Amino acid sequence: MTAHIEEASAQDLENAWMQEAILLATTSVANGGGPFGALVAKDGQVVATGNNRVTSTLDPVAHAEVTALRNACQELNTFSLEGCTLITSCEPCPMCLTSSLWARVDRLVFAADRHDAAIADFDDRRFYELFEKKPSSMWPMTIDRLDLPNRNAPFEAWLAKTDRVAY
Repeated sequence: MTAHIEEASAQDLENAWMQEAILLATTSVANGGGPFGALVAKDGQVVATGNNRVTSTLDPVAHAEVTALRNACQELNTFSLEGCTLITSCEPCPMCLTSSLWARVDRLVFAADRHDAAIADFDDRRFYELFEKKPSSMWPMTIDRLDLPNRNAPFEAWLAKTDRVAY
């Protein structure tokens, strides 16, 4: 019986967090930002929040998820968000999804999906399709490799650094 109550409480908490993410997104619109909100939670507490600030800060990577991840890392004084959950008002774009992976978030929960976003003219489905279907030769930008002899110098310096922090 206790497990059922704890499960219900966790679900209630998650629902409340999602409502907060949706409110962050809605408030963002009212304040000149994009209609996306996110928060990072750990151990039953909200650690940090973020909203889309792409147009308000002229920063194309200031998505709600990235902003929330950055804020959470600062709040927790770490680059690793292991043990954390990312709650976001909309399905993350490929950049935000990848950022969540790099941050080592344990779980990601979203409400609206990419198709809902497309209806509101936030259509990132084409970016998903780049990864899913199209070879890089069909991407809307050119991707080239410049193979220089010293291309591994940064990695060699990293490996030679005796006091490096494992990532």
